[in-house]
Amino acid sequence: MQRIKFLSPARKITVFWVAAWVLAVSGCSAVSTYLPNIQQFGAYKPDINQGNFLTEDMINRLKEGQTRQQVRAILGTPLLDDAFHPDRWDYIYSYTKNGREIESRKFVVFFEKDLLSKWEGDKMPVSEVELNRIAAARALPNDPSANDRGFFAWLFDLFSGDE
Repeated sequence: MQRIKFLSPARKITVFWVAAWVLAVSGCSAVSTYLPNIQQFGAYKPDINQGNFLTEDMINRLKEGQTRQQVRAILGTPLLDDAFHPDRWDYIYSYTKNGREIESRKFVVFFEKDLLSKWEGDKMPVSEVELNRIAAARALPNDPSANDRGFFAWLFDLFSGDE
């Protein structure tokens, strides 16, 4: 029968460091997610919201045939109003945190004869009003006691004789 040979202490230390190195390298993508960026320790970089912040309810208000003034009232002034493409407005939004771009969206509106003909772009976030409505519906379910008229209404009905 063959006897199992155990690792020497020096070999155990080597295996430990190799295993630690493999775990550390395999988690490199998680390092930037969970640990602070080393560049953060330099100069302060403020969060930057740049461009037109459009929401889903703003896009839902667009209808074909609207004038340029109506579209501008709904979406705001376009970030890019190109002289070479006068019938195209570009709405671009980007959010940068600590010098890294976190979010970027593009939305384009097309006109024919100064009337809105089509639009296309990235999916826009739900508006804060809609998010608040959804949160309230989840947090405050329908209260069955809301239909209860109360003790005094019951007492009034008892003595009024109306059936």
